[in-house]
Amino acid sequence: MGEFEALRDGDPRQVGPFRLVARLGAGGMGRVYLGRSKGGRDVAVKVLRPELGDDRHFLERFAREVALVRSVNGLYTAGVVDADPRGSPPWLATAYVPGPSLEDAVREHGPWPESSVLALGAGLAEALVSIHAAGVVHRDLKPSNVLLAADGPRVIDFGISVALEGTRMTRTGIAMGTTGFVSPEQLAGDPVGPASDVFSLGAVLAFTATVAGPFGEGSWQSVWYRTVHEEPELGALPPQLCALVTRCLAKRPEERPGPAEVLDELVAALAPAAGTSPYDGASWLPDAVAEQAAEATVITPSPPPPVPPTKALPGARSEGVPAAPAPSGRRGGLSRRNLLRGVGGIAWTSPPGRAAGDHPSRLCPRP
Repeated sequence: MGEFEALRDGDPRQVGPFRLVARLGAGGMGRVYLGRSKGGRDVAVKVLRPELGDDRHFLERFAREVALVRSVNGLYTAGVVDADPRGSPPWLATAYVPGPSLEDAVREHGPWPESSVLALGAGLAEALVSIHAAGVVHRDLKPSNVLLAADGPRVIDFGISVALEGTRMTRTGIAMGTTGFVSPEQLAGDPVGPASDVFSLGAVLAFTATVAGPFGEGSWQSVWYRTVHEEPELGALPPQLCALVTRCLAKRPEERPGPAEVLDELVAALAPAAGTSPYDGASWLPDAVAEQAAEATVITPSPPPPVPPTKALPGARSEGVPAAPAPSGRRGGLSRRNLLRGVGGIAWTSPPGRAAGDHPSRLCPRP
């Protein structure tokens, strides 16, 4: 069951047309809230950090990116519902997906079977096809940016990282990507295109199947070095999945398959019966994750109890005696579950000088 953190003192209660009812999480751009429209529809509202609202160049890029991302209308993306890039503060609302993040699901329940990973990959590849068709490059596809609904995965935060890269990269909380899932060309500061998202897709699938990134653990310096210079460790993957992930993780962008090619290969591997979908009845998810997704419901923190009016002094007129103000919010009482996690990272520096053989690669198993 979804659980959220209650609003705190200082949190807004209304952003644009949406009433905010709970906290969902925080990231490099700001804080994410569960919002509700007048008609009762749930949305995820991202409110930008105050200092970003004072950065004119960032706001210009953010406004352009919001306009571009509005054109993305894929089945497996959480699209933009509304936004005010020039609001005070600026904000962005996307469709709310009631389900855990892929990162939470894998960390909590362990590696997925191959059939579930293939179905996940098909949904993510189709999302990338829609995103790229709109002229957007995600640039930060990672497990915490994938939400799991019963009827398929959803990609969130697509395209917004493009606006982030227009800001000063050394500023605290602003990042160019996430260690372990970012492409070599992005780390090296080279031009980044759709092939970068395919690399990230391969890393996400490897993580889902093994609960480990394909370039190992350790400091960000060592992981970045292996990402740029060494082969991934994929020996634990099943043969068919290993072959696809290996191609997605090619160092040179032009050697990677396109998302449409990845989608065709995954659909062929899944071989669904005519007229059926791999996402029917949440059967694509591992049992424990399917149960978690099915039970995901919105919990709205209850408002604080009203405070009774202050009693009038003896002999004083009762009219006009103000009631004690109600508290602006209630802390605690609810477990915190961040379904939407933000970008984390650090600015690029030159990789440490290490021998290429320090981290031996593991090849795909033989069929």
